[in-house]
Amino acid sequence: MIGERGAGAAHVVRSGVLVAVALLWLGPYAWMTVTSLKTLPEIMRAPAYPLPQAVQLGAYREVLEVVPVGRYLLNSVVMAVAIAGLQIALALPAGYALAKLRFAGRGVAFGLVLACLLIPAQVTFVPVFTLLGAAGLVNTFAALILPFGVSALGTFLVRQALLSVPDEIIEAARMDGAGELRIIYGILGPMLRPTLAALFLFSFVFHYNDYFWPLVMTTDDAVRTLPLAVALLREQGTGVRWHVVMAGNVILSLPVLALFAVAQRHLLRAVTARV
Repeated sequence: MIGERGAGAAHVVRSGVLVAVALLWLGPYAWMTVTSLKTLPEIMRAPAYPLPQAVQLGAYREVLEVVPVGRYLLNSVVMAVAIAGLQIALALPAGYALAKLRFAGRGVAFGLVLACLLIPAQVTFVPVFTLLGAAGLVNTFAALILPFGVSALGTFLVRQALLSVPDEIIEAARMDGAGELRIIYGILGPMLRPTLAALFLFSFVFHYNDYFWPLVMTTDDAVRTLPLAVALLREQGTGVRWHVVMAGNVILSLPVLALFAVAQRHLLRAVTARV
């Protein structure tokens, strides 16, 4: 009886901690959403009220009128999906080679992958910008996608996941006549679906929200991304219209929330299991 009471109390405490952490994470997003439904005088009023006196959608209409949201949103999604897909396509064979193939220098190669994780991406921005500028790729999707097509983190995650895959599966596939590409993409790829889904989600969120690199590489609205448009909302008018800025950020976050809703099952499986 005492043991059951102790277990019940521990469960209550654990649940309370999880709820508190969830509220801390969701609090800023809830505040942003509520602020987008207020008028500017309500936001500036002191003391501030947590809820709007009346729900206002004018900020969203203003965002849609000022910013070509559809084009910028499409650009952001295309860029993020292309980067995430390219990273997965290249991380699979790289991780496979480091986990399952025996060759001279494999340990050194893996060490270089780990070293790449320690190098800030900003260190490479100037030489990469110079190379892309010399190649005439400024203001193109190639300039936004290619520099991030190879992921050291993705290679590491795939390699670690493949270590738990029995070698007998690969040997059996080879005996059945499967080539290396068939083994990598047709057999091992589906087995690593949770890991790949987590990698896709991490990559998509990071590059979808990226502000600096699109700002550096683009000046043409045809290839600019939504985070740049949201930043421009701060410069509209004589002062910052915070309800409009918050509405833009809510719109910016919707694709990420939709992707998480779809991929959360795979993400949780990747976190709680090696494969």
